[in-house]
Amino acid sequence: MRVLHLDSGPSLRGGQHQLLALLGTMGADAALLAPAGSPTLERARSLGVDARPISAAAILSCSRTVELVHCHDARSHTLAALFSRVPFVVSRRVAFPVRKGLLSRWKYARPARFLAVSHAVLCRLLVAGVPGEKIDIVPDGVALPPTPSTRTGPILALQSDDPLKGGDLLRRTGLDIHFTTDLPAHLPEARLFLHISESEGLGSAALLALAHGVPVVASKVGGLPEIVIPGHTGLLVHNYPSEILAAARRILDDEALAASMAANARALVQSRFTIERMLRLTLDSYSKVVK
Repeated sequence: MRVLHLDSGPSLRGGQHQLLALLGTMGADAALLAPAGSPTLERARSLGVDARPISAAAILSCSRTVELVHCHDARSHTLAALFSRVPFVVSRRVAFPVRKGLLSRWKYARPARFLAVSHAVLCRLLVAGVPGEKIDIVPDGVALPPTPSTRTGPILALQSDDPLKGGDLLRRTGLDIHFTTDLPAHLPEARLFLHISESEGLGSAALLALAHGVPVVASKVGGLPEIVIPGHTGLLVHNYPSEILAAARRILDDEALAASMAANARALVQSRFTIERMLRLTLDSYSKVVK
């Protein structure tokens, strides 16, 4: 089955990393339309993918050469609704409520299926009126590093200009936090990962930390409770500096608890959040559209 992927994001974030992992496993069966000059487009080309700049004309033309279109963000969903000439599916990665206007209802009625990244996102789609039989849960997948973090390094948090990502709250905890834009470079030694957010579909950064065996303190929002299991892989908090600080201190001051969480975190990723499972569930979803 040849699939045309659409992504309009200008930068590399969680969704784009998942898209690239998917493209890397699909080989010649995949093509991509993404913004000209974007890192997603360039990295896809380096993988040998037929990747071209996204536009209405490109969607009209390229969708005639495939059996299915897969949209990876909200704008590409809109573009496919307008211009795709074959059925399309949509990956829904955010836990924001779906708008209720006439145009939004039309847009959300158009996809053949939705691939929800978590149960929390599935519930948002159900509330918006999407029939449950049109939704599949396809969680993120990450590679499991061969060795876990040494847990001798910094407390990590993701550096982000997104106001929903809780950077100000973290700075008010008084913790010595290393904010990074390159998680893979720092997770092999990280002691703890802090993932504070106002809304989260699943939390791909938190999932990557768990794969490295790094305990996570995360906000009790969206899909994060599906991967950060209190006392097992990390701790959940409300978005108050005092709660974040107390949870972090509980893990940092109890080596036995931290070691147990680290082992449980890697086991969880290995059982439920691998790239191979993400690919299999994605292909299963495709097969429900293209027989």
